Amino acid sequence: MNRVKALAALPCGRRSKWVVLVLWVILLGVSAPLSAKLTDAQNNEVSSWLPADAESTKVIHEQKAFRPDTTVPAVVVYERASGLTKGDETAIEADIAMFANAKGVEGTIEKPAFDTNKRAAQVLVPIGVKDGGWEDLGDAVDLLKAALKDNPSGLDGYVTGPAGLGADQAAAFEGIDGTLLYATLGVVVLILLLTYRSPTLWLLPVISAIAALFSAQAVVYLFTKAGLVVNGQSAAILTVLIFGAGTDYALLLIARYREELHRYEDRHEAMAHAMFRAGPAIVASAATVGIGMLCLMAADMQSTKGLGPVCALGVVVGLIAMTTLLPALLVIVGRWVFWPVRPAFEPDAITHDEKGMWARVGRQIARGPRLVWIITAVILGVMTIGLTNLNGDGIANKDSFTNKPQSITGQEVSERYFPAGSGDPIVVIGRESAAQSLLQAIEGAPGIAPGQVKQVGPAVGGRVQIEAVMTSSSDSAAAKATVKRVRAAAHAVPDANAKVGGGTATQMDIATASDHDDKLIIPLILLVVLIVLGLLLRAVVAPLVLIATVVLSFAAALGISVFTFEHLLGFKGTDVGFPLFVFVFLVALGIDYNVFLMSRVHEESKKHGTRRGMQIGLAATGGVITSAGLVLASTFAVLGTLPIVSFAEMGFTVALGVLLDTFIVRSVLVTALTLDIGQKIWWPSKLAQHPDEDDDTPGGGDDRERMLVG
Repeated sequence: MNRVKALAALPCGRRSKWVVLVLWVILLGVSAPLSAKLTDAQNNEVSSWLPADAESTKVIHEQKAFRPDTTVPAVVVYERASGLTKGDETAIEADIAMFANAKGVEGTIEKPAFDTNKRAAQVLVPIGVKDGGWEDLGDAVDLLKAALKDNPSGLDGYVTGPAGLGADQAAAFEGIDGTLLYATLGVVVLILLLTYRSPTLWLLPVISAIAALFSAQAVVYLFTKAGLVVNGQSAAILTVLIFGAGTDYALLLIARYREELHRYEDRHEAMAHAMFRAGPAIVASAATVGIGMLCLMAADMQSTKGLGPVCALGVVVGLIAMTTLLPALLVIVGRWVFWPVRPAFEPDAITHDEKGMWARVGRQIARGPRLVWIITAVILGVMTIGLTNLNGDGIANKDSFTNKPQSITGQEVSERYFPAGSGDPIVVIGRESAAQSLLQAIEGAPGIAPGQVKQVGPAVGGRVQIEAVMTSSSDSAAAKATVKRVRAAAHAVPDANAKVGGGTATQMDIATASDHDDKLIIPLILLVVLIVLGLLLRAVVAPLVLIATVVLSFAAALGISVFTFEHLLGFKGTDVGFPLFVFVFLVALGIDYNVFLMSRVHEESKKHGTRRGMQIGLAATGGVITSAGLVLASTFAVLGTLPIVSFAEMGFTVALGVLLDTFIVRSVLVTALTLDIGQKIWWPSKLAQHPDEDDDTPGGGDDRERMLVG
């Protein structure tokens, strides 16, 4: 115990605080240039997002033998509703010549295809993709778009297909790091100002969070040198996570520090006690999030697998910053930083607000806790009904943006005149000796456009590459059915060793991998959270109760969100990884508030019994947990500003779930359950035998309780 107290006091000693500050200044001097390199270290290659062992991923790797750099087709569509003129055809030929010399275009551009009525033309332009992944598409696609502006009046031109779509997605993420940083910083500062009502105090957690972000980005960058894969998605979530979770830890520590300043005249001693009391809850919270994130490493999806260690590293660095730099800064500046309401030394004062909102909520729930938790659970259960409409098949390309970029308009034009799958064909790679058999088998598969199966280029290393155009749009259910038929036909060709890939096959393999990840990782995270809670609270019943409430909250948030997406926002479906990501962030982060609350209840229950300890814990932590929930919800809501439907959905749902946890699950449901169960909630620890203050004599508890809670 003494060693723990000494460790807690280390960052805030009279001399050690300056050592901590100097070390962080040195660390930031080293971290800042390294953190700036993280963007360039990102790997956004298509294969780095996909399940490693999927058939479509193997096709992508095999394609490199036919062309050193992966190429993605841009589909340039021309349309004149009244019919193309000779001048239009001449302009199209001029465009093709210009495309052939454009930077980023690799390979041969075939002659344009015309629809039967010659009202539209379509040109496939192969664009090379190197280490930059989809970000390499942007410049090349911009050159194609610029060329179309010089076409004759009335000839409309669009760049679509996989390259056009990828370029629009890259544009949506352009500047995301800076946008998220400033937007997140803005909402954090605003909420801290409202929470502390101090023009100065908010600076310290913000400075600590920024230091944590730069340091975490530097650490993650160094890990990329050891093979860690970081993409645009994980880098963006890292920013949100550090500000959200880190500020939560700061709020809890500062709230406890302010309490201890009333008890101890010396601020160093007050911080040491604050660290000793609040430290276990903060460490347990960070451990829950960090270990929960590491569970993602068991995923088949490589983008999910890579997100786990990135976020875990971010949480660890955030924890270190908030338990070393922040305490040092607080004791260096002294009590004045709380101005205009400086906490005075009042050792006999009650440090939690007995007349505040959360104390009143606790008293109201105590009058009939069983009825309260039953009604609350039923209401949350009703909210889960929306889950019946959860569409886990993914989001079609045309529905993946909150706006309508050129690639989507061009796709709609292309599908009016040409086979819907012409811009994103099925790719089959097999043995050269079985090439003719493969061609025949693929041509005979229902859903393949007549005359649209061909071998692309010469054989390489005894392998051939075949492309087949589907009659259905590549992101449709019909296209997925076609791919299944083509796979069955190609796999049945003797000695062909055929593998079937392409955009549609990739979507199917992602859906399969995501389903596997849901079934494996969700139970794994629940087990991890249960173990961490059990170790923190030294109980079995309490962790099981808390896990049940968080899962109910997750289901309710998901149900409301699906209803909102479908009926209010007009979104069509959800991303296949949506349930898992929402679960990870809601359970791993949402459990924080239960950790903060129940660790304080556990502490107070030793002195006053469980029921009274519950009310004191709620009164003492209610304000800080509410502020923490608002910070975390706001930071994730920032993701909703991106014009990508999947990010908007995730940001909305996580923000909603956090608010449910903050205002309903933690403050009402958990409180009511604890008051109803009483000391048995700590079973099998000794605290389960500790009598409640209102259990001493029959009939006398209510009067004493009224005296205690005012």
